[in-house]
Amino acid sequence: MAKGDPKKPKGKMSACAFFVQTCREEHKKKNPEVPVNFARWKTMSSKEKSKFDEMVKADKVNEKMDPNAPKRPLSGFFLFCSEFRPTIKSTNPGISIGDVAKKLGEISNNLSDSEKQPTISKAEKDVADYKSKGKFDGTKGPAKVARKKVEEEDEEEEEEEEEEEDE
Repeated sequence: MAKGDPKKPKGKMSACAFFVQTCREEHKKKNPEVPVNFARWKTMSSKEKSKFDEMVKADKVNEKMDPNAPKRPLSGFFLFCSEFRPTIKSTNPGISIGDVAKKLGEISNNLSDSEKQPTISKAEKDVADYKSKGKFDGTKGPAKVARKKVEEEDEEEEEEEEEEEDE
């Protein structure tokens, strides 16, 4: 069985890959039954391509962040695990990672709701703090924001072209 989303691109995305992804999304909205033609990339000006280069740069900014930093706040279960993992490891030296996870799952499942409440409320507080800092906007990093910006600019250009045609 394959890990993750099979449609997710592997490796770093180039400006052309961002272009293809954006075009595919736009084309599906407008003409879902017609196949997509990506030959336009070869004929685009460097100014038009620079928008997609910005997406690549924004994506690289995301890569430069601390890779060990959490991308979002931990759930109540993961907070519970981080608290009890050292205890399980100390009482069972030489235990494998998988066995530690199984024991944590068993212990968590046997806890009552009142015993789980402290970690659940801490997780809810962490989520609220995370959202209040503006790090949660429903997107997945700077590349998504840059892609949205390019899409908005494209829509504005199309509207301007339509207005010019109407005149």
